[in-house]
Amino acid sequence: MAGAEGFDGAEVIPLHEEAEEPRPARGMRRAGWLLVACGLALLPWLLVLATGLPATATATHWPLAWVGLDALEALGLIATGLLAARGDRRHALAAAATATLLVVDAWFDTTTAAPGGDFATAVAMALGAELPLAALCGRLALRALSRPA
Repeated sequence: MAGAEGFDGAEVIPLHEEAEEPRPARGMRRAGWLLVACGLALLPWLLVLATGLPATATATHWPLAWVGLDALEALGLIATGLLAARGDRRHALAAAATATLLVVDAWFDTTTAAPGGDFATAVAMALGAELPLAALCGRLALRALSRPA
């Protein structure tokens, strides 16, 4: 655009050049299309799950599942916080993963809670802690990715 003329005849000089996005390497493109195919293949499986799963189930390792999920969330929050406090751009990776874990936790807390007090507690935790923290982590990740290196 250098050398172009503005409305008043003055030369327009861009503040920065628009860089074209480089085309991803062939291996990256293949991996991308493989992931798309896998995601599409999961769509019919959703119908199988929706119509075939029992309404209730007993999980042998139920406490371990929840402790493990919350431990991963704690590690993610700590890692994101430490990396962000140090100004390390890799905090975006930890933030994105942690946001995902927090949303999953809110989802499963609310969808597996018993009616009444348990459900009210799950909703309160989701709205008061998990989803706001997920939003913060998501914002950190997006801001880091939108800034030039």
